Amino acid sequence: MAAGFDDSDFVERDFPTSAPAATRPPNRSELDARVMDAQQKLAELRRAQEELERERTAVEESRRRFTEYQTGREELLHELTRGLGLIEETELASRRDAEQMAKSITGLREAFDKVQALEDSRWTQENWKVELTRALTTLENARMEWNSARLKWPVLTTAISAATGTKAADQSTASLLGDLGFWKLCRYGLAFTWPLVLLGLLIFLTLLFRR
Repeated sequence: MAAGFDDSDFVERDFPTSAPAATRPPNRSELDARVMDAQQKLAELRRAQEELERERTAVEESRRRFTEYQTGREELLHELTRGLGLIEETELASRRDAEQMAKSITGLREAFDKVQALEDSRWTQENWKVELTRALTTLENARMEWNSARLKWPVLTTAISAATGTKAADQSTASLLGDLGFWKLCRYGLAFTWPLVLLGLLIFLTLLFRR
């Protein structure tokens, strides 16, 4: 029995059965709508760009502050470590000096007490030779203690030198003035003070003439 007839068997599929509708140009309203839509999208893009700029600025500021933090931390760790080392070393040296100074003070005070306790008035005819030997030994030990302290602490030598220089200068001045004699001192005094004497005399004569 033959199959039924189908009209679709004779339809050409590669070609459209009807012509497409003609494309019409957009009207004014559609163009206005498109312009508004484009402007809205452009505004959104600008807002997004501004937001990204703010985020970029914030990120750069955070990066700068973090770099400043890292750099400052490393610098301060280095400086504080070095400073602590120097201070600790100085403190240790000062402590050693203080201990040595305390020992020197104790030695000098003991030497001072021993020298001060020497009294030759108590010596007798029988024991003065023995006491003299003991006294000289005490003085020698005290001198050794003193010289040792002067070597350890230069301030003692400096102070003594300054005091000795001042005393020598005073003695030299006094000796020089003593050698000049009374009349020479009077003449020198008059030579130094005659301008004041002349000024006083002029003032006296001026007041006398005004009266």
